Formats: sequence, C-alpha cells, structure tokens
Amino acid sequence: MTDLEERFSGALYNTSKAWRQALDRRLKFQGVSQASWMTIAVAAKAREPLSQSELAHTLGVEGATMVAMVDRLVKAGLVLREPSATDRRIKRVVLTAAGTSLYDKVRTEAVAFRKELLAGIDPKKLLAATELLETLQGIAAREP
Repeated sequence: MTDLEERFSGALYNTSKAWRQALDRRLKFQGVSQASWMTIAVAAKAREPLSQSELAHTLGVEGATMVAMVDRLVKAGLVLREPSATDRRIKRVVLTAAGTSLYDKVRTEAVAFRKELLAGIDPKKLLAATELLETLQGIAAREP
C-alpha cells in the first residue's frame, strides 16, 4: 500500500467515525444512542417493513445484537414487531407514531448538521468526493 492509499483509507475510516460521533453528540438530547437512531432511520427509510435480519444486515451487526436493539426500541414504544404475511417465522419491524416522530426530529437535526459541516466545501470537490465514495462502495460490495 502506498503512503497515499494508506492516508486515504485512514482518512475515510476516521472521517466516517468522526461524522457519526459528532452527530451522536448532537442527538443526545433526543435520548437515543447512535445504534438506536441508526436502526430507526433504516426502518423509516425502507420501502416496506424490514425483518430483524434485514435490519441487522443493513446495519452490519449480528442478528443477536439486532434482537436486543429491537427489544429496547419496542420497550421504548418506538417500534413494533409485526408477523410477516408470508412467513410466520419472520417478524417485521415497524415504526410506531412515536418512532416516526423521533425519526422526523433526528432527520431534521441530521440535515442541519450536514449543512453546517459541508457549508464551506466547494460543490465540485463535494461531487468528486461523493462519486469516488460511491464507486468504492460498489467495488467493496462486490468483494466476497
């Protein structure tokens, strides 16, 4: 690995981590952890309710971790587990009205945070960085 490649991979990892941590600090007043708001956001953005295993896969966590997370969100009244119409073994995770309300608040805060963070970035550089990251994401997704 060249020095530039190593620098890039470090910057990519550290920027992603710093972004999530900074947003997490902004969302603390909502009383939810990073893992909670990320789970709620994925569930809210899904075109149809996801199963616990689909949520786990999307978030890159183990199934048992997701079960515990969904348990906490159910207890907090933010999501429900609903049986699948096609497979009784599968439970779909659905946001409650309180979960949807929380997602709306989190999304509003996340949009404001993103605008503040990117305000001074040249749009051409932002586009180039976005296209590079999307390309890398596609390549990485194809890796075994």
